[in-house]
Amino acid sequence: MKIVIPDDYQDVVHRLSCFSLLTGHDVVRYREPAADPDQLVERLYPAEVIVAIRERVSFSRTLIECLPNLRLIALVGRAATTIDHAACRERNILVSHGASNSPTAPAELTIALILAARRNVALEAERMRRGDWPCTLSHRLSGSRLGIFGLGAIGSIVARAGAGMGMHPLVWGRNGSAAKAKAAGYEFAASQAGLFERSDVLSLHVRLRVDTRGIVGPDDLARMKPTSLLVNTSRAELIQPDALLRGLRNGRPGYAAVDVYEKEPVRNGGHPFLSMPNVVCTPHLGWAEWDNFELYFGECFEQILAFAGGLPLRVAN
Repeated sequence: MKIVIPDDYQDVVHRLSCFSLLTGHDVVRYREPAADPDQLVERLYPAEVIVAIRERVSFSRTLIECLPNLRLIALVGRAATTIDHAACRERNILVSHGASNSPTAPAELTIALILAARRNVALEAERMRRGDWPCTLSHRLSGSRLGIFGLGAIGSIVARAGAGMGMHPLVWGRNGSAAKAKAAGYEFAASQAGLFERSDVLSLHVRLRVDTRGIVGPDDLARMKPTSLLVNTSRAELIQPDALLRGLRNGRPGYAAVDVYEKEPVRNGGHPFLSMPNVVCTPHLGWAEWDNFELYFGECFEQILAFAGGLPLRVAN
């Protein structure tokens, strides 16, 4: 089969052990995103199977109708919000998905960002590289309050790590978060406003859905301390457009650590956060580590083999 893998940003998919599953198939990979819709169609046009790496390509009806050879979109992971499933069904295109959900990698990145931001690691490392004197003092984690917005699988790991460093977890979220907080002995905030007012470090771990899009607004951010840190490794769309940028410019919160953006990938320094010394930015690395890639791509490639062999798939449409 003709298989196309667009947007392999790290240029590593062919180096994964599980890539051998595709031996015998005609596989084409692209690292750089397509320059425009026409180039995207040109790249994907021959494909019988497209490996959809998370939400890096938007499979709109317009795009799908330009791909007459396409028979399967194989998701890397369990879900994507960027596929027009109705258009796929109308053209008999299957959408397969993985079964696993590993919280470890994004939780570890969240913890790394908290440490890096509170201890000014990126800023001072770069100043040292240039030969400049240090210019900051850090904020201690031990004894501070760690806000967790959503105590799910990822949030639970972050809360435990914070508690292990002497932080005091403060949780807010749905009923499930309240029950988990009680079982773990964590304080549950009286309200969303209280979470933002009291947290020294506040980490977002809420799934993006219709009812959570824009759940964090300017009023929430304005309640934060001028010394506080907001961490977002979940989805940029949880925060109302430009609210965090305006909040940082107004001094509340005082700091941010961000791994997700409304428009990705961020290229050529094209985001205002990158010019702000109080913001630590990473390019959506939360899930990007070897074990995670082997797991998620392995499941994706197994679905492709099942499709090629006429076996049942885990279909999303």
